[in-house]
Amino acid sequence: MRKILHGLATLAIVAGGTVVVAAAQNGSSAEPTHFPLERPQEMSWSFAGPFGTYDKAQLQRGLKVYKEVCSACHSLNLVAFRSLEDLGYSEAQVKAFAAGYQIHDGPNDDGEMFDRPGKPSDHFPAPFPNEQAAAAANGGAAPPDLSLIAKAREVQRGFPRFIFDIFTQYEEGGPDYIHAFVTGFGQKPPAGVTIPEGTYYNPHFISGVSTHMPPPLSDGQVAYDDAAPQTVDQYSKDVAAFLMWAAEPHLEARKETGFRVMIFILLFGVLVYLTKRKVWADVAH
Repeated sequence: MRKILHGLATLAIVAGGTVVVAAAQNGSSAEPTHFPLERPQEMSWSFAGPFGTYDKAQLQRGLKVYKEVCSACHSLNLVAFRSLEDLGYSEAQVKAFAAGYQIHDGPNDDGEMFDRPGKPSDHFPAPFPNEQAAAAANGGAAPPDLSLIAKAREVQRGFPRFIFDIFTQYEEGGPDYIHAFVTGFGQKPPAGVTIPEGTYYNPHFISGVSTHMPPPLSDGQVAYDDAAPQTVDQYSKDVAAFLMWAAEPHLEARKETGFRVMIFILLFGVLVYLTKRKVWADVAH
């Protein structure tokens, strides 16, 4: 019995030492291991729910924020200029908007590449010629393309919330995250959290305690043409809504089709039930 107790004590000491060594290798015990440190707040969006629709005025403001701020670092490779007509712009306005960009095209008949004004059929040009150049200009981390970011970035809500999301049709995790991330700069890191040099603390960042991206927005940075507030909070809401549209431009049509299908299934089920009652009404069971 004494040998067994001695063996268990030795095993506990070895295990404890292993834990201490592992903690020493991984850094301070106060360092977080799960991100984000703060979960995004669930916002109110016009496109939420089974009958949600895009607010075109908000999308236009979000496009302006992207063009004047985000496009300096982030591409929008999968979005064509002509799709901006869905935001309420006329064909002439889209042509003028596209012409404001220079598109690297070619080769021409002489085998040379050349620059030309954009056309509605063109896509938003990237701010850097390649990913390596983008990384070199941004501290070694290439800014991601924003075409699908509103669908690609979403904090898992866990059990049991994802069960309720099935019934509430919650699918706004991406815009919620974008808003939280953009407004999450400027806070002080908690005690024990080390921020690498050249990065910025953001408790909403999904991949770590800090990011290479500096705070992108400030109050009054983008001038709106309507009466919407020119604040970081409003800018982040507008650009998040715009990026949701960029990732899912046919959201409204999808929801309309889904509603029609549900109505059809309901009516079809009633007709099948009534037909069954009619056919088997005089048959003894």
